[in-house]
Amino acid sequence: MATGNINVSVENIFPLIKKFLYSDHEIFLRELISNATDATLKLKHLTSIGEVNVTYGNPIIEVKVDKEGKKLHIIDQGIGMTADEIQKYINEVAFSGAEEFLEKYKDSAKDSGIIGHFGLGFYSAFMVAEKVEIISKSYQEDAKAAHWTCDGSPQFTLEEHDKTERGTEIILHIAEDSTEFLEDARIRELLVKYNKFMPIPIKFGTKEETLPLPEDAPEDAKPETITVDNIINNPNPAWTKQPADLEDEDYKKFYRELYPMQFEEPLFNIHLNVDYPFNLTGILYFPKLGNDMNMQKDRIQLYQNQVFVTDNVEGIVPEFLTMLKGVIDSPDIPLNVSRSYLQADGNVKKISSYITRKVADKLNSLFKNNREDFEAKWNDIKVVIEYGMLSEEKFFDKADKFALYPSVDGAYYTYEELHEKIKDAQTDKDGKTIILYAADKDQQHSYIQAAKDKGYEVLLLDSPIVSHLIQKLETSKENISFARVDADHIDNLIKKDEEQISKLSDEEKESLKTTLTEVIPSDTYTVQLEAMDSNASPFMITQPEFMRRMKEMQQTGGGMFGMGNFPEMYNLVVNTNHELVGEILNTKTKKKQERLIKQSLDLARLSQNLLKGEELTQFIKRSYEMIK
Repeated sequence: MATGNINVSVENIFPLIKKFLYSDHEIFLRELISNATDATLKLKHLTSIGEVNVTYGNPIIEVKVDKEGKKLHIIDQGIGMTADEIQKYINEVAFSGAEEFLEKYKDSAKDSGIIGHFGLGFYSAFMVAEKVEIISKSYQEDAKAAHWTCDGSPQFTLEEHDKTERGTEIILHIAEDSTEFLEDARIRELLVKYNKFMPIPIKFGTKEETLPLPEDAPEDAKPETITVDNIINNPNPAWTKQPADLEDEDYKKFYRELYPMQFEEPLFNIHLNVDYPFNLTGILYFPKLGNDMNMQKDRIQLYQNQVFVTDNVEGIVPEFLTMLKGVIDSPDIPLNVSRSYLQADGNVKKISSYITRKVADKLNSLFKNNREDFEAKWNDIKVVIEYGMLSEEKFFDKADKFALYPSVDGAYYTYEELHEKIKDAQTDKDGKTIILYAADKDQQHSYIQAAKDKGYEVLLLDSPIVSHLIQKLETSKENISFARVDADHIDNLIKKDEEQISKLSDEEKESLKTTLTEVIPSDTYTVQLEAMDSNASPFMITQPEFMRRMKEMQQTGGGMFGMGNFPEMYNLVVNTNHELVGEILNTKTKKKQERLIKQSLDLARLSQNLLKGEELTQFIKRSYEMIK
């Protein structure tokens, strides 16, 4: 038996390991199973190239809980180690790696600045164990098994062992403050979280399976129940396969495997597969989003060689795609560093750009190959695409081919198609093309109808970021402007050369304006007299495009506009050619005049859903009195 001291310059490193990484101490299991996987895959490689004369077979990794003995076992059938290799890799290399890690990150390891692989590997075992044993037998011919023991101090023992099977067994004597790791449910939870898609089968306990009866079995025959190994992982997940080898149902099945509690199927998926200039595989799914900007993010899982690392993919996946779901696996993402470093890493930026491009290309092909289906899904995916157009310039350029602009009548246009359709009718006297839109078909019905009566096309743009999007489009496209249909009277939204002649003289208009402003609250409404068609509404409430848009942009993250709590302001457009307006002007009694103005204003407010509470009650009461 050999004994010795691990070469330690940091005074008793084991308490430090525990102290610095306490909040993440569950990762010890991931690290140990990753080591077991590496040992197994190394053996597979050596046998495949004919370098060793052993049978690879069908190795598994087994995890066993001995609650009574307060021990946790991780057993592999991999390459194994000799006593000399244990001395080299455990006492020297692995430990110096742990020491270097702590020295480098002792200030930041306590917070969440560290993601992914901690680089601690084997020594992370001491985060939860008061003593650790290694029993290992190398694949090499005539190699003797070795038994290493360390109790968390710099002293260790190394002696021969009678183990006969190839591979390594790690035995953790769980510390008193970590007994949660002696619970089957806790270990199963961690195996599912970190190792659900490891490339080597992982056994944890057993389960009973009922064998199917043969077709010729007698009616009273009872099926046989057998006990089998409980393999908790899928070693060959869909993202590791070639897209050509997968059907639609395979992608849906994998989605259900990733999100067992998600009952709604994804709309479509994007398979990522690149090996130059970096390695990256994965599958991203578009869930049904609608207009929900606040849906839960962090649904994309990041793996490194099939080992789960994190579901915070900030910096790796462009922000607008964090609303998607799925998996990304890359050995080229630096995972043992702080997030700020990660976001500045050149390789990571290339990966982010690649994902953006791949998603844009997939959306474009879906649009070209089955436009009808793409249009049917538009309202469920538009938030992601519009957000991408705002936040990623390269995506904005590519999205021009497939971003859709739906009309209130259910037609869908690309920008180019829309511009071609409306440019003749909707170009104003200054040569600018005005794109009309509504946010709510029912609430803005009368305004939409007024525009349609002129032969104009009205879009239905109702996503929460539409104000930001149209601002972006106005600065990116030439000679166009967006106007919501209720921003003004239709003739003012698209000004042509011809003008309506007012039935009222200038003196009558002046008198009318004075009468109106005496009754209508000036802190909310600006009275605007317009000569319109005599069949148009007498009173119409509009909200200036610029003011409303700035307010909307502020509400959805555009605080840079400095609007503060800006009061709601509206224009009250009064049609001087309407018969009712003439009657208001010519009414002899002040009381009747005031009642007509209030009634007309309230009807206009009612059409805009602005009449509520006590004012609505007063309006109804006044309406009944007028009927009498």
